[in-house]
Amino acid sequence: MPNLLVATGNPGKLIEIQSLLNDIRIELVTPDEIGISVSVVENGDTYEENAALKARAFALASGLMTLADDSGLEVDVLNGLPGIRSARFSPLPNATDADRRTYLLNMLKIHPRPWQAHFHCTVAIATPLGALYYSQGNCPGEIIPDERGNNGFGYDPIFLLPEMGLTMAELTMDQKNRLSHRARAVKAALPILHTVFP
Repeated sequence: MPNLLVATGNPGKLIEIQSLLNDIRIELVTPDEIGISVSVVENGDTYEENAALKARAFALASGLMTLADDSGLEVDVLNGLPGIRSARFSPLPNATDADRRTYLLNMLKIHPRPWQAHFHCTVAIATPLGALYYSQGNCPGEIIPDERGNNGFGYDPIFLLPEMGLTMAELTMDQKNRLSHRARAVKAALPILHTVFP
């Protein structure tokens, strides 16, 4: 089977992507598994730019078709913050996911609830020759002040899906693979993968 490099060092993200792509006939590999290390400065102004920076850099370094994504949480009352800086949304050096959640909740305290929000994900697929393909996905919800669930990462414990009555961190993997922003973006990429892997 042909190899597809998944350009991430985030174990939670990798598990999600692997479970979403386990039905197609490609072998998923990680940078660690093939022994490459690429430092990518995610200084783009959009999700598309950041995903493309990662996908292109890893495709060039590995010679493999590469999938990368950039995602973020956008809160309506904060005019879309934290957005593309979701993973770096804290003034603390070496901030943890918990630090970022606390910082966000402190910013939201002055605003009335509900705190409407959505997760966004853009997937970029890069060929070793430099061609780029994109897909996107969104998941609407709201931020809640108390953390719930242990199955996610990032902002998942405070992101509620009102129709489910559950946070993203309370979903099973099967539920998350139907509803999450990353699931929707990766599923939207399936026709692209079928095209580039004939």
